[in-house]
Amino acid sequence: MNKIERVDRVLSGDEVDRPPVTLWYHFGVQHAGGEQFARITTEYFNYYDFDYLKVMNDYFYQPPEGLDAVKTKDDLMRIAHFDVEQSDWQQQFKALSIINEELKDKAYFIDTVFDPWQSMRRNMAGENIDALMVDQPDALLAALDIVADNLIEYCKRSLSIGSAGIFMSLPAACELISRENFLRFVKPPVMKVFEVIAAHGKMNTAHIHGEDLYFDDVLDFPVDIFSWWDRSSKGPSLKWVKDRVKGCVMGGINQKMVARTTREFLRNHVREAIELGGKTRFFLANGCSSDTWGYPPSMLAIVDEAKAAGGR
Repeated sequence: MNKIERVDRVLSGDEVDRPPVTLWYHFGVQHAGGEQFARITTEYFNYYDFDYLKVMNDYFYQPPEGLDAVKTKDDLMRIAHFDVEQSDWQQQFKALSIINEELKDKAYFIDTVFDPWQSMRRNMAGENIDALMVDQPDALLAALDIVADNLIEYCKRSLSIGSAGIFMSLPAACELISRENFLRFVKPPVMKVFEVIAAHGKMNTAHIHGEDLYFDDVLDFPVDIFSWWDRSSKGPSLKWVKDRVKGCVMGGINQKMVARTTREFLRNHVREAIELGGKTRFFLANGCSSDTWGYPPSMLAIVDEAKAAGGR
């Protein structure tokens, strides 16, 4: 079967001879334009001959003009709706259009976004986010709701260009945020985005980021796929999640091992992953971004071993 047929069978819950496989890491070219990013991404996909592609997105959420730091209520009130087509994301849209032309009728690709809370923290609130959750919770929630609206418009545009789904990374671990703050500041805007785009993508994915996860609190996300670091010592396992959701799971590869172990180890690791994931509802992938300095023959060994498990 071809790449698209294999993914469709997994999404439908049908048994496959082997899981579709992909890997990803951050290319670090957010300083460049969409054309260069698209070229690197398609070269990467073709070189490793993945079954599906996770498109990275390192173009940041665009802050209000002249605002270098969000740290007060007044700063939060400057967060406003904007035209995503005229934002810094236009470079990602440009890249997605090129990638869509390259992969059309060959393979699916999913586009990456960061949830509203992370979008706020990464380049706007930064070190101030913890204080804002304590001192200005209502203003922060209002700002996050606007960020969610802008992300919804971004996701709609991405899906209309050709993305098969949206891969949203969200922090849901005790080492990253308290459970109380997760339930108050992270989950509601995430749910808002997923509920709107649920009908527009077939591979919408919740990436549950972190290690000691609040997984019981994310099982109700209306997504097609759950992704997380399943091979960490904290889990949970692929089977545990599969038993609790109707959709698919994505993982099996410990991202911390990809650039730090031998090809022999990685081949065994892939065989273990396929056993853990099973023959249905399983996408083989790293649990989170792997190191950018990975050894290409090691990554090829992962792909080759996965394909050797079935009909290639």
